[in-house]
Amino acid sequence: MYNPQLETFIRVADAGSFNKAAEQSYITPTAVIKQINLLENGLNVKLFERTHRGLTLTKAGISLYQDAKYIISYCRDSVIRAQNAMQEDISVLRIGTSPMTPAQILVELWPKIHTLCPEIKFQLIPFDNTPENAREILGNLGKNIDVVVGIFDETMLDLRRCAGVEISREPICCAVSIHHRLAEKNKLAVRDLYGENLMLMHRGWSHYVDELRDDIWEKHNQINIVDFDFYNVDMFNRCENSNDVLMATKTWTNVHPLLKIIPVEWEYSIPYGLLHSPKPSDTVKRFLSVVQAMMDN
Repeated sequence: MYNPQLETFIRVADAGSFNKAAEQSYITPTAVIKQINLLENGLNVKLFERTHRGLTLTKAGISLYQDAKYIISYCRDSVIRAQNAMQEDISVLRIGTSPMTPAQILVELWPKIHTLCPEIKFQLIPFDNTPENAREILGNLGKNIDVVVGIFDETMLDLRRCAGVEISREPICCAVSIHHRLAEKNKLAVRDLYGENLMLMHRGWSHYVDELRDDIWEKHNQINIVDFDFYNVDMFNRCENSNDVLMATKTWTNVHPLLKIIPVEWEYSIPYGLLHSPKPSDTVKRFLSVVQAMMDN
């Protein structure tokens, strides 16, 4: 398997700073520097130019960076393939999980699911929530991951070439820093957002969000809409650090410990459920039929 220090190397290269990489890894900057030094010594190459303005990759660092992501991805896939081969006689449902796509709802439903189809076993497969991974995983559901839990709409399903089963309609809420002036409230009126920057996913991502955007522009132009391109932990960090307000759902309550997700007095919601391949395996079909029957009852 690959050297785990490669993941730290990629994180440092992306962040351009030992301190920022340490924050993302939840370890100290000293520990990050030690890992990079060990990697450079082990490979006998210099990966970073260190200056008072920050870090830049050397030519050797650029070369390794281009290959390291492929190495890590390939090794993870190889482990998954090995596990699948070992369990080929068992009905295994592979659930993709990330901070933005937690599998908590399936954990809660699992006792009932297990009663109705005891032959199916769960396998949780964590993945990094990046735009590249989202495209790759959702476009190839059924290959290494069978099901991902998340919010969606018809536009996203068509774009990502996958299918979805709605479990619930999640009210669109707002996330704020626990230090924000609105954090003391347990429910927000729309007027509470006047004068605030409200971060919304860009137009075209979801028509449910676009309906909210249009309503704000037409009736509540005292709210400043700020577009962004992708939901990941960095956006939650940005919300906490900038004191802006982030569109969110209650399903993301545990993504960031310093944010509070608060419902709003509007009627906007978004589908939440299971994303799967348009041509699911027999195991996935069985699982989906059980979940659908549970939702119908």
